[in-house]
Amino acid sequence: MSHLTADADERGPAVARAVGSLAPVVTLGAIFLAILVSDSFTWATSALSDLGVVSETALVFNGGLVAGGLLGLAYSYALWRAAADLLARATAATVALAVVLMGLVGVFVSGHPLHFPVALGFYLLVTVSLVLDGAGRWSQSVGKLSAALGVAHLAGWVVWVVGPRFGTGLAVPETVGAFVFAAWVLFLSPVALGRELS
Repeated sequence: MSHLTADADERGPAVARAVGSLAPVVTLGAIFLAILVSDSFTWATSALSDLGVVSETALVFNGGLVAGGLLGLAYSYALWRAAADLLARATAATVALAVVLMGLVGVFVSGHPLHFPVALGFYLLVTVSLVLDGAGRWSQSVGKLSAALGVAHLAGWVVWVVGPRFGTGLAVPETVGAFVFAAWVLFLSPVALGRELS
C-alpha cells in the first residue's frame, strides 16, 4: 500500500501539469470560437468580455474562462510541488490567484461591479508571475526570458493606455496578454511540458 501511495504521490505533479497545460488551449479555443460565432465583435471596437454578455457567445466564452481557471489550478499545484525556494512558491501562488481571477471573469461578466477588478487583477498577476519566475531563475536564459516577457506585457498595456492604439476596444491588448500567459505556461514555466519535474 505504501508503494502505491508513493507512486500516486510521484505521479500527481505530472498529471497536474498535463491537465493544467490544457488551460490555455481550452481558454484560447473558447475565445476564438466565440469570436468566430459573434456577429458583433470587432477587433477595433470590442473588448473580449463583450463576448460574455451576448447570448450567442456567452456560454462558450464564459464557460471557457471558468474551465480554463479550474484547469489552471492543477497547473499551479504542479508549480507548487516543483518549487524549491520562496520565489518559486510565490510564483505558484500568484499563478493560482491569476487563474482564479481568470475564471471569475467568466462569472462576473462585463457590466457587473466586480468584472473590472477581477479582469485587471488577472492581467496584473500574469506580469507578477512571470517577473517572479524570472527573478527566481535569473541564472538561466529561460528565467531572463520569462522576466522580459512579463515586463513587455506590462509595457504593452502602458503603451495602449498612453500611446497610439488600434481602435477603442480592449480586445487586442487582452488577446496579447492571453497569448503571453499561454506561452509561459506551455513553453517557459518551470513545469512546462518537456521539462523534467523535480
